[in-house]
Formats: sequence, structure tokens, C-alpha cells
Amino acid sequence: MARSVLIVDDDPVQRRLLEAAVSKAGHAVITADSGEAGLSALERSDIGVVILDLVMPGMDGLQVLERMREREIEIPVIVQTSKGSIDTAVSAMRAGAFDFVVKPASPERLQVAVANAMKVESFGGEAKRAKKGTAGSLTFADIVTGSPSMQRVITLARKAAGSSIPILIEGESGSGKEVIARAIQAESTRRSKAFVTVNCGAIPDNLVESILFGHEKGSFTGATEKHVGKFVEANGGTLFLDEIGDLPLDVQVKLLRAVQEGEVDPVGARQTVKVDIRLISATHRDLLQRVEDGKFREDLFYRLNVFPIYVPPLRDRREDIPRLVQHFISRVGPAETRGRVNGISPTALAMLQSYDWPGNIRQLENAIFRAVVLAEGSLLTENEFPQIRAQVDGIDITAADTAPAPPPSPATAAADTSLQRVEEAVVQPAEQREAAEPDTSDAPFGFLQVLDARGNMRTLAEIEHEVIRRAIDHYKGQMSEVARRLGIGRSTLYRKLKEMGITPEEERSERLAS
Repeated sequence: MARSVLIVDDDPVQRRLLEAAVSKAGHAVITADSGEAGLSALERSDIGVVILDLVMPGMDGLQVLERMREREIEIPVIVQTSKGSIDTAVSAMRAGAFDFVVKPASPERLQVAVANAMKVESFGGEAKRAKKGTAGSLTFADIVTGSPSMQRVITLARKAAGSSIPILIEGESGSGKEVIARAIQAESTRRSKAFVTVNCGAIPDNLVESILFGHEKGSFTGATEKHVGKFVEANGGTLFLDEIGDLPLDVQVKLLRAVQEGEVDPVGARQTVKVDIRLISATHRDLLQRVEDGKFREDLFYRLNVFPIYVPPLRDRREDIPRLVQHFISRVGPAETRGRVNGISPTALAMLQSYDWPGNIRQLENAIFRAVVLAEGSLLTENEFPQIRAQVDGIDITAADTAPAPPPSPATAAADTSLQRVEEAVVQPAEQREAAEPDTSDAPFGFLQVLDARGNMRTLAEIEHEVIRRAIDHYKGQMSEVARRLGIGRSTLYRKLKEMGITPEEERSERLAS
């Protein structure tokens, strides 16, 4: 049975237009007039794709995306945005949007976006089941890396596997904290026992205690059956508490006792239950800062932080990206495309390496999965990553909506704000600038003078101008390489050159003639 398309929009006219376009393509449609109603529909109905308006009263589209991520609802989301709302679209992609359309979206554009999202979603279930089936057997040898920083992580984790002391794994979301935890379990003396995971950030506050420690039948409204809790489930094995920093303070007290005494108090029970577990915690938060802010107990922090391990983000180990890309292609390709996709083009790989991946390995894996499913040829190209490319090169949201709809791939992250530059610098008249500019013609390569001939600081516009000129000369006019090395998109580079009144060819000619 085909899964439905959920339309979330507070505008009744827009809902009817979207419903007509989607229904015409043969999809069943469910509508919701608010973010809250949309989340409720996701829990009640069998949804395959969500079309989400970003601007709504109450819970807006970005908040809906955040709630979906917290609840681990991995359904493709197509967001609607107004023309010119580039920042909002970028934020939506960072939050996990699959694709975006600009209002008013043509029925054809919308239908193609939904069809591509449905195609990806249909392949997703089998991939997740295959991944789940192999997760428990993961070892350190299975971790795909060659970077020195990750080798140090593995060395530490191997040492930790030989003991039963509590481990705290820190690192950004998606950086591979659970992978390290599973590898520790697989090489420990508890390798044949249970490995139980709990995402503390995805559990409602009023249910955390019951889920962790269990409850007796009738102990509270809705407790129709006895529940043993995750600590008891993990007895003899390993308990992995992900996002430990999100635990409520009152639950932290009970967790401290469980760690210290090796026993838990189920809700409504008359006696404690002894447990023997290996505790591994993980967080993307700065726990020490939360201790200082009064949001995390200091005594619990030191109990958990006996053996800390920090997993670096993917942007700090870009040398791992080629290995990871090929690994994900080889794992997804045979199952989803009968081996048709077997590699990636050099330009596409260079683009992926230049991206900062705020969602880390999880984001890269999702991007490769979607690209493989949607690819037409045997090699992945830049065309299979349209929104990643948009964030590397600079987003043109209008062009993306009016062009023949390319196969969308996930854009789970926004352009790095560090790429923003001063846009309205005051430029001196030419004669004043020539009098004040320093003569750097005889300066050694790499030398950049920040003071002018009068001893005053040069403006940011002047320094930026010189850096761009030198980069074009150094990389022999290869604009993609210039943009990548400067940390900006090609469209941004060409815009700056236009503002400066120069072209790459003119710039190189001037340099060669001098």
C-alpha cells in the first residue's frame, strides 16, 4: 500500500492547491493546518513524504524539523519557502530538509520533488534493516578511517574495552559516537551480552525515569503493564546512554545511585533491583559548562567522566571523506541499484571534501545513499548533490525552483557563517588609493602588508582584493580551486570580482605582463 503525503500549511488556499497537485500525481494526501497537527499526523498515519511550510504561527517549520529529528522520524521533508528567503532555506537544510520549493511552486516541480522523495523513502526501509542487522557485530577493524586523529580515538577506545569503567564519549552529532561505543562492546568481555541504547534527548521528561529504571503495573496513569527498564534489559551487558546531557536533574539523582550502587528503583516498586552493566555515555554538549550552569550534577559528571574519549568532527578529518564515500557506495550500491553505481567523479569528490558537513558522518552517509538511489549513471557527479553544491557555491533559490527539477539529495546543513564577508566596504577614490597603497610588487610570496604607505591600516576591501588577486595568480586562474582555497563559493567569488570590476582573464594578463 502506497504511503501518504502529509501537507502541513496554515494557509487553507495553499493547502488546497498543494493537495490538488499531489493528488493529481496519484498520491493519497493528508493535510494539517499547524506544526503541532502535523507532528500528530506523523505519529498516527503512514506517511511517506512531508510538504512543510516554513512560516507558520505557533510551531513553525524549522521547529517541526527539529521535533522530527529528536523523535528520529526519518521521512523526507520538502519545505516551502518564499523567494529571497535564502537564510531560512539554508536553516531548513541544516535541520534535515530533503528538498525545497519556492512559492508558488508549479505542479510539475512539486510532483517531481514528491516522486523523488518517495523513491528515496521506498529504498530507505531495506537499507535501515540491513544496517540494523550488522550493527551489533561492529568492531574497530570495521571503522573506516585513515586520519591520525581517529587512530588516536581507536587506540584510546581499545584500552577502554579491556576494563569495565564508565566511558564518556564526546563529539558533535553524527560524528560516530555510537560506532565507537559498539566497537568497545564488541571487543570487551561482554561482547556476547546485550548492547542497549537509549537516546536521552528523544524521551519526554515525564517518561525518562520509567524507561530507564522501569515501573510496576498501575504505578501511574497509563502503566497497564510492568516494564523492566533499560538498565535491567542491559544486565550483564552494555548500556549506551546517548545525549546524556539532556537528562532532567531529578533523573540524574537516580542515575548517580545506579552507577554508584549498581541498583535501580523501578517506579512504584517496593524494593531495588541489582544490575551489572557497563555504562557508556555520549553527548554533543559541553557537560562541564552545563555543570557550571547548574543543568548537570557535578558528582554525576565525575562519575561518568572516568575515561573520556573525544571524537573529532568530519571537517577536522577530511582525509577520511574519500574512504567513507566509497564505503557507503559499496554498501548501498549492490542492494539498491544492482551495483550500477560504483564510484564518484573527482569533481564531485572535491566538492564533498570542501563542504564542512555540520551533520558529520551521518549527513554524509544520507547524502551518498540518496545520491546512489537517484543517480542515472555509474559514477556520482555534482548533479547528484544539488543542494550540497548550492551551499558550496552559494545558493540561488529561484534558479533551483525554475530549472528542470534535478534529483534532490539531502541538505542537512547550512552554509558556514564563517564564509560571510564584509559586503559594504567603503572604497577610496582611485587617486587616493594609489597614493596610500603599499608597494608589494617586490614582496616575497605569501607576504601581505596590512599597513599602507602612510602607516595606516588598510581597509578590509583592499586586503580582500589583494588576496583574491594573488589566489587567482597562484592557482593559474582555476576558479574552482581559488574558491575552495579561499573558503567561498564560486558564485561568491565571481560576484566579488564583478564588484571589483575585474575578470579572471584580465587579472592573469595583468599579472603575467608585470
